[in-house]
Formats: sequence, C-alpha cells, structure tokens
Amino acid sequence: MKKIKVSPSILAADFSRLGDETKKCEAAGADQLHLDIMDGNFVPNISFGPVIVRTVRKLTKLELDAHLMIENPDLYLDDYIKAGADMITLHIECYGQRRPHSIGRDKFPKEVDEIDVEKIRRDLKRIRARGKKASVTLNPGTPLCIEPILDDVDDVLIMSVQPGFSGQKFMDSALTKIKELRKVFKKDIKVDGGVNKDTAPRAVEAGANVLITASYFFSATDQKKVVTELKQLGKE
Repeated sequence: MKKIKVSPSILAADFSRLGDETKKCEAAGADQLHLDIMDGNFVPNISFGPVIVRTVRKLTKLELDAHLMIENPDLYLDDYIKAGADMITLHIECYGQRRPHSIGRDKFPKEVDEIDVEKIRRDLKRIRARGKKASVTLNPGTPLCIEPILDDVDDVLIMSVQPGFSGQKFMDSALTKIKELRKVFKKDIKVDGGVNKDTAPRAVEAGANVLITASYFFSATDQKKVVTELKQLGKE
C-alpha cells in the first residue's frame, strides 16, 4: 500500500486569516495544499488566481497543487508556475470534443468521451520542462480515457463530486474509476470531493492514496487528529 498523503483544500479556509489557516495545515501534518482555481466558465463558480497562489507560496513550504478548473489552461500555465505552484493539475475536458449537453458557457458539468492526446501531452511536457509536476483530472461523468498519457503525468486526480463547490456529497462512482486506474497506474492517485471519515476508507481501499479534503478538515476542532486518522488508513 502506498503512503497516504493528506492535502487540505484552502477553498474551505478562512481567507481573512489565510496565514493562520496555512500554518494550521502545517501543524496538523498535511503533506501538500490543494489550490482550487475556478474561472466561472469551466465551472459555475469563481475562486482565485495567481495572486493568491503567490501569497500562499510565501506563507508555506508545503507542496502546492494548482487544480486548474479553467478554460484554455494552456494560456495560464506560466502564470501559475511563476506564482509558485509545485504541481499543475489539468482537466482533460479542456482537451477534447465536449458532449452536446456541456457545450456552451452556461452548460455544466463539462464532459468528454476522448481526448486530443497530442494537445494535452504538449501542455504536460511544458509543465515538466519547467521542473514542476504535471497531473490530470476528470469530471465524474467523463470516462477514464487517459491511459495514453499516463507516462506523461506524475499523478492522477479522480473527482468524486462535480467541480465548483466544496461541501458536496461523495459520489460512489469515483470508486470504480479509482479501482480501474490503480490496475494500470502505480503512481499517486488523488481523490477530491466529499472526503471524510466515512468516505476516505473506501477511497483508500479502492486504491487512492492522496486524500484532498476541504470542509472536513477546516471545520474540524482537532485538525491534527483528522490528518493522523486519514494517514492511518494506509496502515490498516
């Protein structure tokens, strides 16, 4: 079993006390910080951009994973790399023909059935050429169509909710994807959405080893206990 890593998503943090919130993540034993970047076009919500990433970079030495829930991510890769992200996570729905029901600025969630391998491979190579880690993710309704690019990524993120908002319920369909992916992928598998004390054990059993948690972590009175218990799942 791979080592369990915990990655709090600062989307659920108190942004008026971002320095304190970041230090709490460190003190709790988190392995990295998850940065949910939303543009209001790829997902129906807007969060923050490179300025906040740059700020968080100054506050912590933890690994920063910039999850780009944005259209045309290729236009902004350098911005997030320069801002201090250690890893860039790309949505494969930005690299393929979208299903009819998800075409349009106000049509969500974005979904595809296959990807333009060469197009996404170019961006993944751009990221890694800058000395950063490259990751891909897919929305719940998008099938696991990433096998051709698995050698080009450092890890894979399986979304267990529709992207855009924290506090959603974990979708069990993610477990099937995790199991299928683990059969052919030996590196880290991240899971994001509705991860808590009840869903995390099932995600780990399926093969995930990086647990991204937002409201579960930041609403806890004992955040170190949360991290300890999640990491313990890798020893059971």
